[in-house]
Amino acid sequence: MMRKRFALALSIVAVLAVDSPTRAQEGAVRIKDVATLQGARSQPLVGYGLVVGLNKTGDRRQTLFSAQTLANMLLRFGVVVPGEEIKVENIAAVMITTDLPPFARPGARLDVTVSSVGDARSLQGGTLLPAPLRAPDGTVTALAQGPLTIGGFGGGKGDNSVQVNHLTVGRVPNGAVLQVAHPLDLQSRDSILLALNEADFGTARRVAEAIAAELGQESAHAVDAATVAVRVPTDYRTAIADLLARLEVLTVRVDAPARVVINERTGTVVVGANVRIGPAAVAHGNLSVRIRTQFGVSQPGPLSRGQTVVVPDQQVEVVEGNAQLMELQEGTTLDAVVRALNALGASPRDIIAIMQALKAAGALRAELVII
Repeated sequence: MMRKRFALALSIVAVLAVDSPTRAQEGAVRIKDVATLQGARSQPLVGYGLVVGLNKTGDRRQTLFSAQTLANMLLRFGVVVPGEEIKVENIAAVMITTDLPPFARPGARLDVTVSSVGDARSLQGGTLLPAPLRAPDGTVTALAQGPLTIGGFGGGKGDNSVQVNHLTVGRVPNGAVLQVAHPLDLQSRDSILLALNEADFGTARRVAEAIAAELGQESAHAVDAATVAVRVPTDYRTAIADLLARLEVLTVRVDAPARVVINERTGTVVVGANVRIGPAAVAHGNLSVRIRTQFGVSQPGPLSRGQTVVVPDQQVEVVEGNAQLMELQEGTTLDAVVRALNALGASPRDIIAIMQALKAAGALRAELVII
C-alpha cells in the first residue's frame, strides 16, 4: 500500500545581518514591532448583561439569575414582575469582556466579546442591552450594547438540527463606548523604559545600539533581557510623544529562539529558524487497526417457527508499516531535517511523534512548545 506524503508546514524566519540599525533592510524590524513603552499597557474590562431577542434558544427555567436580571430591569421601567413568575426563553445572561488599549480617550469605540453564562443554546440574532463594563478596581469605564454577530448559525430542534461554529459566544463590533480614560502622563520625564515583547539579551542590546546611534552615545542601554532605558534629550523633555515617534521607526535585527510549536489537535507542526538536531537515529513505523462490522440476516426455513434476526459479522484488520531508519548527524540544519522527514513519507502526526521523541532523547536543540 502506497503511503501518502504530506508536506511539512514550516514557518521560517530568516534573519539577515544589517549594516546600520537605523536603516530599514531585509531581515530587520521596527522597534515599535518588538517593544512598547513600559507602563502603556492594556486593561481588561468585564461586565454582566442581558441578551434579548433570541428565538427560543435562550436560558431556560433552571437559570434563575437571567429571569431575576430581567425582573430588575423591568422594575427600573416601572413594571413590577416577580422573578420567579417570569417564563421566557428569548433572553440569556452573558458576561462581556474587552481590552482597553493604552492612550484611549472617552468616546472611543471598543469591540466586545459576549459569552453565555447560563444554559442558552444559541445567541444567534440577539441584541445586547446596555451594560456597564468595569475595570479591575471596580470603576465603570465603558458602556456596551448592540446586536451580536456570532460567525455561525444553527437551526432545527432535537435530532433534526444543524449547527455551524460556536453559537454561545459572539461579538459586538464597536459595541462599547469608553466613558472614563486612564491617561498615562508622558510629560517632564528624564528617562523612559522600553519593554521588549519577548525577552532576549541580544535583541535588547541591538535596540539600545540603534537608539544610541540615533540620539547619541550613552543615551540608551539595556537594563536586562526585557528592558531598555532611554535618556530623554533636553529638547524632548516636554515632547515625549515626538521622541517615541522618532524612535519607533528605527530598525533592528531580532534574535528568535530555536523553537518547535506543535498543535496535536490539528496536527500542525511549525518549525522556527535556528533549529538544530544532535546526532540521532530515528526509526518510525505505522500501526493501524481497522474494525469493520457487516450485518447479515439469518432467515429461518419455510414454515418453521424460527425468527429472522440480524447477525453482526466483525472483521478486525491490523496493518503495521515497515519502520525506516533515518540518521541525523551533529548540527543537522533545518533543511536537512525537512528533507529527511519527507523522505520517510512522514505525515504531520508522525512528525509530532518524532519531534517529541527527539526532545526526550536530548537530540532536539530547540524549545518544544505544545499548544
